[in-house]
Amino acid sequence: MTKAVFPGSFDPLTFGHLDVIQRSSLLFDQVVVAVGVNTTKTAMFTTEEKVALIRENVKDLQNVNVMVMRGLTCNFVTAVTGDVIIRGIRNVQDYEYERDIADINNCLGKVDTVLIPSKTAYQDISSSNLKEVAKFGADVSSFVPRNVSKLLKMKLESN
Repeated sequence: MTKAVFPGSFDPLTFGHLDVIQRSSLLFDQVVVAVGVNTTKTAMFTTEEKVALIRENVKDLQNVNVMVMRGLTCNFVTAVTGDVIIRGIRNVQDYEYERDIADINNCLGKVDTVLIPSKTAYQDISSSNLKEVAKFGADVSSFVPRNVSKLLKMKLESN
């Protein structure tokens, strides 16, 4: 049985993330969506909000679990007895970045990374870009699930 871990900050969850989760659920026996903290960015959503939003969107995928990840990805993978790390890539820049991170995870934790290329429809979606344009009033509902769009709008209106 192969257990894959899909780590990310998911701030916010996008249709691109969901696509990687859904495709991974067909490739691996178990998929753990690991909600971590990106220390280089200021989060819009709390960890609890992100976990709840993701769980709602993957509830029909029987082999997918959502967990909070603290610390290094390779340590988390070991702790949950994972076999591989999953990463989605949208372009060449993502590939180069993810290749370097994969090397570090392999050196530190002896865990391999599987890169899943984004579908064309999701290549231009990034959480950072979505938050930026949403702050200026753009409708991002075609890029994120309904529950994410609703909470994002509420957060922006309250600021």
